[in-house]
Amino acid sequence: MRIVMIGAGYVGLVSAACFAEFGIEVVCVDKDRHRIEALRAGRMPIFEPGLEDLVKRHVASGRLGFTFNLKSALQGAMAAFIAVGTPSRRGDGHADLSHVFAAAGEIATALSHPLLVVTKSTVPVGTGRRLAAFFAETRPDLKIEVAANPEFLREGAAIEDFMRPDRIVCGIDGSGAQALLEALYRPLAQAGTPLLFTGRETAELIKYAANSYLATKITFINEMADLCEATGADIEVVAKGMGLDGRIGGRFLKPGPGYGGSCFPKDVQALLHTAREQSVPLRIVEAVEAANAARKLKMVSRIVAACDGKVRGKRIGVLGVTFKSGTDDVRDSPSLVVLPALQELGAKLCVFDPAGMEEARKRLPGLTWAQNAYETAQDATALVILTEWEAFGSLDLDQLKTLMHTPVIIDLRNVLSPAAARARGFAYHSIGRPKARI
Repeated sequence: MRIVMIGAGYVGLVSAACFAEFGIEVVCVDKDRHRIEALRAGRMPIFEPGLEDLVKRHVASGRLGFTFNLKSALQGAMAAFIAVGTPSRRGDGHADLSHVFAAAGEIATALSHPLLVVTKSTVPVGTGRRLAAFFAETRPDLKIEVAANPEFLREGAAIEDFMRPDRIVCGIDGSGAQALLEALYRPLAQAGTPLLFTGRETAELIKYAANSYLATKITFINEMADLCEATGADIEVVAKGMGLDGRIGGRFLKPGPGYGGSCFPKDVQALLHTAREQSVPLRIVEAVEAANAARKLKMVSRIVAACDGKVRGKRIGVLGVTFKSGTDDVRDSPSLVVLPALQELGAKLCVFDPAGMEEARKRLPGLTWAQNAYETAQDATALVILTEWEAFGSLDLDQLKTLMHTPVIIDLRNVLSPAAARARGFAYHSIGRPKARI
């Protein structure tokens, strides 16, 4: 089989490489010539563990190719997946579908045979129906089916999530679409992965509902962490006790500075926009969005308080700018709120991140960038941990203390041991854990 993946970004590139792993011939199309040329040369546009090796292997096998010519890519293809960006639209939070419909327009112009068009991008409810109407109007001479196949990939674990997913959701309107999608995903189905076939609107809503629910879990545990601090309880143990309940589960119960990234913030906004259009109140989701925004600002207050109420003129080391570990993505990261706020208060910031500094430099001007964590700590009044990179949990605390001006750590991800930090003389601040516990 031969398919086309439109969009060589995060979702498109990972999906294309993984489909090639199944033995399918995939042509990945993108308008960005520099990106295509880089991929042809073996250079990855994103940081994702294992992706470079997978792409290079299937370029060599001949099952994965890259082009900016959609017309040639479509020749002989059985399906075209649209995997372009759907960022939040300024003003109302609705998903911007301009790239999706631009791709659809190019398909309609270039196509010369029947095709299944599949939205892999996250799109609002009703998008598949609109696309089907668009193709029926622009190409009534061809049978073009439209399906929705939302992705559920976690940055930093995307290949694992594609190859061993919890489920595959396919929204269809026609038996031909189901047969082709079953064939494409046969290796996963044979391994026991559930294939859930639904209507298109249902599939589209599943994606938004799932991400908004996960955002709710994160926001809930963050608020429980605040309550733990007020009562003397330990959020780590509270989360463990909750997670052992099979009805709840332990994932996404890790307290921190708030959720970010390319999915949760925009998907929550898009779901709320859809609900407002339908006059359906989503009070819980509204509260989640507001609480998460407030959470990031609250982290600024925590840092200032740990620095004796003043950061002006003080050098503060910051570890981590990406919204989570395992990625170079800084979109909607807490760092984009916390660091500019500290700058406004007069702090002198020195920052290090293992993967995200190149992207962060474009969004966070006026910072000093370090080569490693220890350089970040040099002469610092305080050290802030903003991202839960594994390496930050195994830092040499004795070395840190000799480098710092004052031994203060504000651990907003709970990656360090309170006992170990305090035993070495640090004033240690974390999230939701008893302040006096040694």
